[in-house]
Amino acid sequence: MADITLTSGMRANLFQLQKTTTAMETAQSRLSTGLKVQSALDDPVAFFKAQEHQQRAGDLEGRKDEMSEAVQTIDAANIGIEAITDLIESAKSLAQSAQSESNSTDRATLQTQFNTMLSQINDLANDSTYKGVNLLNGTGDTLVVTFDADGTNKLTLQGFDAEVGTGGLSISSAADWSTGTVGNSTTVITQLDSAKNELRTETQKLSNNLSIVTARQDFTDNMINTLEDGAEALTNADMNEESANMLMLQTRQSLGTTALSMASEAAQSVLRLF
Repeated sequence: MADITLTSGMRANLFQLQKTTTAMETAQSRLSTGLKVQSALDDPVAFFKAQEHQQRAGDLEGRKDEMSEAVQTIDAANIGIEAITDLIESAKSLAQSAQSESNSTDRATLQTQFNTMLSQINDLANDSTYKGVNLLNGTGDTLVVTFDADGTNKLTLQGFDAEVGTGGLSISSAADWSTGTVGNSTTVITQLDSAKNELRTETQKLSNNLSIVTARQDFTDNMINTLEDGAEALTNADMNEESANMLMLQTRQSLGTTALSMASEAAQSVLRLF
């Protein structure tokens, strides 16, 4: 088989057409995927830096879920405190009614209702659980919230005892209300007021910790967006630029094909002279 001989003009045009075709394939890939860096072969520095940003954003997404759960745990404790405070108000009202009640039988009934109220306070404290964590039942539960990707920045919330016994709110059961001296009603009223103040203090602590967690949530959202934007800036293609580039390459390909055809015709014209 005879070798095909190309003129220098034809070789130059073929070389340019090959380069244009390769460039068009690259532009087409970028237009179809939206990425200018699809693998480490395209740009190792940009590729691995973008991966680092995306991995950190993924880690923070997990922390954000943890913070959301922490908010719900704190909210569960706060709901419990509000309900317990309402029961304390009701219990105080029972004790005050006993002091003004002249009938010993009615005072005995108020005493029973008061002690039932205390039992319900204990039940509320034990029921204020979210995902196995209870900040009100005095069992030493703690809530640890981790904020950063590597787990070094944390907030620890220590639970407290919102039950009525010693070590908790220290509210005594009603006793001897049916007697003429109305038993210990004055004492329990003082204890109820003290318990309300203690709950108010604990509510403030919960509120402060909730503010910290929600602030870190907002920060984490913004940081995730920043990391994702950074990764996209390193790897995403400019679609307007790539579209314009594709149009230019198509024009160049058309002109290159025309030039190759003209070079071929010129070579044939020379051959016809012999």
